[in-house]
Amino acid sequence: MKRTLTILLAVAVITLARAGETPKTMKTESTAPPHTELATFGGGCFWCVEAVYRLLDGVKSVTSGYAGGHVANPTYQQVCEGDTGHAEVVQIEFDPQKISYARLLEVFWMAHDPTTLNRQGHDVGTQYRSIILYHNEAQKLAAEKSKAEAAKEFTKPIVTEIVPLQKFYPAEGYHQDYFRQNPGQGYCQRVIAPKIQKLKQELGVKP
Repeated sequence: MKRTLTILLAVAVITLARAGETPKTMKTESTAPPHTELATFGGGCFWCVEAVYRLLDGVKSVTSGYAGGHVANPTYQQVCEGDTGHAEVVQIEFDPQKISYARLLEVFWMAHDPTTLNRQGHDVGTQYRSIILYHNEAQKLAAEKSKAEAAKEFTKPIVTEIVPLQKFYPAEGYHQDYFRQNPGQGYCQRVIAPKIQKLKQELGVKP
């Protein structure tokens, strides 16, 4: 029996050697996809916020949607009427090895005015409120710290809500990647394009 096992082991070693590998160099690393995390923010129209975060290296995907309210599966029309309690938000999937949650927060304060209550420019209503919806305690602490630091840069008080995420509802398909899909639309040209151009310069993103 021992002789048989020895022969089988020798055959295995020879086979591996011919394949260019020995038992010591056999690949054992995981083939699982890289670990990603989620962040959820609202800072006015989600078309604009989504376009901002798509600029960043390390961001895997950005989904426009609704959160912070009390109505399940809301529609865009319902949210616009202001009765659902939801805000227009984006949910960001990011690689923490390439970009940190803290960095996402820094961009959040740069991308909108967090001192205007329920308003961003001409967009008025509770659905346009400034809001950070944290996914865990670490995000909560990071958001509170970031808010305190950002407050030093504004002359007016920050009104941004920091609340736990209860449920995120993806928006209708035509809202997704809206800026890239509709570059000629009036709002995209007048509001989003100038903001994106300005942020590219501030963030050092190549044109």
